[in-house]
Order: sequence, then structure tokens, then C-alpha cells
Amino acid sequence: MTSPLRREDVAHVAKLARLSLSDAELDQFTLQLGQILEHANDMSSLDLEGVIPTAHPFGLINVVRDDVVRPSLDRDEVLAMAPDAEDGRFAVPRIMGEAP
Repeated sequence: MTSPLRREDVAHVAKLARLSLSDAELDQFTLQLGQILEHANDMSSLDLEGVIPTAHPFGLINVVRDDVVRPSLDRDEVLAMAPDAEDGRFAVPRIMGEAP
């Protein structure tokens, strides 16, 4: 089967996308895109009667662990190790490179 895609079509799309393609690239992409379109055409001819549409080939399982409340670091102890603290928070410079 000959490719339904012409070199001129690829050149036109490349121009619309503001891509500068060499002659070799135009030939390569014409062949590759033509193969992709042929494959899509083959896929569209499949009989999918009774096939349930899915978004993923496998069932999705939440792999995030459950939230568990547990002891954390003491705020006052952590702030005591900070270079500068203010009103129970870390004090950082307003602009990078400036002192607070």
C-alpha cells in the first residue's frame, strides 16, 4: 500500500509549526508519519463489538499509604536550631541575598 501522506503535506505541517526541516528530514518524517497513519487505519478496521472502553489497560490501585498520626519534631526545638525565627516561624530574607 502506498502512503496516503505526501512529502508536500509534511512540508506544509512543518511550515505551520514553524519547523525548519532538511530534505532528508522531510523524507524521513514522510515515511514515518505515513506508517503511523497506516497503523491507525489498521486499528480503525478492528471489530471492537463487545469490547468495553477503558482509559487504562490495568485497574488503578491507590498506592498512597494511609495517613497515620504520629509524633513529630517539637516546633520550639526546631526553631531554636534555625538561624533566625520570628513569631513561631522561620525568618527568611524577603529578597534573595538580603538580610532579614
